[in-house]
Amino acid sequence: MRTTYCGLVSETLMGQTVTLMGWAHRRRDHGGVIFVDLRDREGLVQIVCDPDRAEMFKAAESVRNEFCLKVVGLVRSRPAGTENSNLTSGKVEVLCHALEVLNPSVTPPFQLDDDNLSETVRLTHRVLDLRRPQMQKNLMLRYRVTMEVRKYLDEQGFVDIETPMLTKSTPEGARDYLVPSRVHDGNFFALPQSPQLFKQLLMVSGFDRYYQITKCFRDEDLRADRQPEFTQIDIETSFLNEEEIRAITEGMVRTVFRKALGVELPVYGQLTYAEAMHRYGSDKPDLRVKLEFTELTEVMKDVDFKVFSGPALMKGGRVAALRVPGGSEMSRSEIDAYTEFVKIYGAKGLAWIKVNDAGRGREGLQSPIVKNLHDAAIAEILARTGAGNGDLIFFGADKAKVVNDALGALRVKIGHSEFGRTHGLFDDVWAPLWVVDFPMFEHDEEAGRWNAVHHPFTAPKDGHEDLMDTDPGACVAKAYDMVLNGWELGGGSVRIHRAEVQSKVFKALNISAEDAQVKFGFLLDALQYGAPPHGGLAFGLDRLVTMMTKAESIRDVIAFPKTQRAQCLLTGAPSQVDEEQLRELHIRLRNPSAQA
Repeated sequence: MRTTYCGLVSETLMGQTVTLMGWAHRRRDHGGVIFVDLRDREGLVQIVCDPDRAEMFKAAESVRNEFCLKVVGLVRSRPAGTENSNLTSGKVEVLCHALEVLNPSVTPPFQLDDDNLSETVRLTHRVLDLRRPQMQKNLMLRYRVTMEVRKYLDEQGFVDIETPMLTKSTPEGARDYLVPSRVHDGNFFALPQSPQLFKQLLMVSGFDRYYQITKCFRDEDLRADRQPEFTQIDIETSFLNEEEIRAITEGMVRTVFRKALGVELPVYGQLTYAEAMHRYGSDKPDLRVKLEFTELTEVMKDVDFKVFSGPALMKGGRVAALRVPGGSEMSRSEIDAYTEFVKIYGAKGLAWIKVNDAGRGREGLQSPIVKNLHDAAIAEILARTGAGNGDLIFFGADKAKVVNDALGALRVKIGHSEFGRTHGLFDDVWAPLWVVDFPMFEHDEEAGRWNAVHHPFTAPKDGHEDLMDTDPGACVAKAYDMVLNGWELGGGSVRIHRAEVQSKVFKALNISAEDAQVKFGFLLDALQYGAPPHGGLAFGLDRLVTMMTKAESIRDVIAFPKTQRAQCLLTGAPSQVDEEQLRELHIRLRNPSAQA
């Protein structure tokens, strides 16, 4: 029915008659000549309707925004001075010979080029929101990304294999979405948080290179970079070590950026988890921000200032500094605002020192805390941070986690601020990074037990197996994350494939053999049959495309997303079901009024 897309009409079609289909983006009546910007997924083209053709012109007069149209016309040059360099069709227009209204539209609830729409309005009217050019571009880029992923992995010998959506509930760190079974009274399926266990089974089955672009489900508190259902690029291999797995997946991301976005990513940095936390307070540091922590824990152990010496002497405590070059320009109100900001992350406050004249020692400093520090501590602070005239030093002192979270967030906030950008503290570049050598376990102080940092099938570093019995906190895993501009794009590990090592992990996690069999029996049984060494990695497709489009939220790269309250405003899900459906599923609501 059409000869080309609206957005692809260009000088190459000059003098040809084309048939176009699309939507009226805007209609303008200029003294008897009607202009219609006709839009489809590829972009816009200008249609010119002259009154010479009475029937066509009458149809054009009826056109309003979002009418669905068919246009037949001649491609010609635009008049001099009216070209639009932002459009592929910007040098041409289509002189309309025939116009047919395929379907009229009621008045839309908003203009598609309105940039000040609330997200509630956009998600409620998502069908119209998806017509907006930016959303069309986002989803088309998402399509190109998935195609490049598939082509790359196919060339590397990976096989696309589907795994079940209805599966067994297993502990994987977040709440499961449960699906009641009508046939098996009182039993439930779970929607998969990831295909982790099934892809390991596929390795045992001999499919040594597997991938899948698949939906995953987690019932957890939502943020801008989370959804209850999200898409994962899931990859697993056999007979490859950590470095080889990272090389293949790094090659995939490089290829995707090059072919889908036209961007050559720079050389990947690499940090151990311990280094990342020490320097940036985060296991996904944004390397575009040119600020780093300075360790001061040892320096502060003998000062009289209990705010510093207390954490310095505390088991698991930390004192660190963040030097902000040129930061002495900040007003007291700006510093107070940052003080309130770090309290979000558990900090009790934010100590600071302005360096007015570093050469004068204590006399050249401005701060309410200087009087509480002895000369040797002040000298060490200035020496270790490298602070010079005009700099500002912020301090964090508390449990290590609080310091890392608070100062780490402050580092990013300052770096991304107008101050950070104008003072050269931020580089607007792509900054990829591998973070490696994660700890195997983290200690839950309240429960008094060790938990797996990733999952209980992550392999320890060679030579660390015995530490699981003697010192679990010192045990390092064969685990790795790919980080880009402060976002974790993907993470994975080499898996355990030997029964004796798996037993040590379960023992460290205080999981009995009986519990392990109940929760993971099908995997443990399969591992007995000559399981190969294997490992993998999973990328968040939504996050990857969000970064590539520079969207503010992953909801802007998902066709029909949920809100932060896990609701679909378009369809009204989740919704009530009738009593008959509940009876078939053998379910009775404890509080029937909750459905009212």
